Amino acid sequence: MTDKRLILDALLNRLEAEATELLSAAETTRSGATHAEARPENSKDTRALEASYLARGQAQRVEEVNELITRLRFLDLPSYGEDDVVGPAALVEVEIDGERLERLFLVPAGGGHTVEVDGLTIRAITIASPVGRGLLGKEVGDDFKLTIRGKSREYVIESLS
Repeated sequence: MTDKRLILDALLNRLEAEATELLSAAETTRSGATHAEARPENSKDTRALEASYLARGQAQRVEEVNELITRLRFLDLPSYGEDDVVGPAALVEVEIDGERLERLFLVPAGGGHTVEVDGLTIRAITIASPVGRGLLGKEVGDDFKLTIRGKSREYVIESLS
């Protein structure tokens, strides 16, 4: 399987790009909220106030992403073998419903992002997600079923590293 350091680096690059975009949006919103043209025209005009709330929310999201980046930078990347059980920072290949293979990288936070490494698509999932919880403690060859949003799926662990 693919080197987990490469996967983590790709995930960090993606999050850093996201943080840069979010910061730019927050600065643009803040600038618009404090611009002279944003002054209220009357007592019921709350456009500037609403824009300042939006800018603060965007700035908080930037802080959250930067905190996530810091956490992932220091993520320990243990090696797992075929006889080990799935744990944090595991790279797991699963077969879903007997049809498709998916590569999942278990992270403490920041799940939901997909990265391309060595020509493979790898999805980061959190340990707290339903699939992450289903994988923890399982071994290669184990299977489990999950019902998510009313749809039942069967997962079979094909490989682990």
